[in-house]
Amino acid sequence: MKITTKTRYGIRAILEIARETNNNGIYQKEISRRQDLSLKYLDQIILALKTANLIMNVKGKKSGYILTKPANQISLLELFNALEAETYVVDCIAPSYVCEKESYCTMKQFWLGLDKIITNYFRSYTLHDLLEKQINIEALVNIQPDGSSCSETTPQKK
Repeated sequence: MKITTKTRYGIRAILEIARETNNNGIYQKEISRRQDLSLKYLDQIILALKTANLIMNVKGKKSGYILTKPANQISLLELFNALEAETYVVDCIAPSYVCEKESYCTMKQFWLGLDKIITNYFRSYTLHDLLEKQINIEALVNIQPDGSSCSETTPQKK
């Protein structure tokens, strides 16, 4: 199972939406700036998240985005499924895959087990879990939510 750029960036984008406490939500342009994502690529991610009913516009088309439910009710599996077509560790465990060796292949059970472990791992984490970890990491390294440093440094003279 390869986690695509779309999923990685999608998680970063929805973390920005989840952390926003402003009732007006967060604008796509601000997500783009904070996460250094192109607006064009972010459009695809936002569309997928809206289609999956994970986010919505606060007041219509030209407004900020908010979550449709609390972050602790959005699993990473739900987020992954919103951004990816069905993905399996190997092709042969996909329901549509036909294999002539299936009746005597021990590896299929192994791959199914691994796929189940990964699926359960994604299911066990929520967006809230990731957001808490992100906030804790930022506090440790003195980074503000907008990406700026908490302390100004003056350039040293040589």
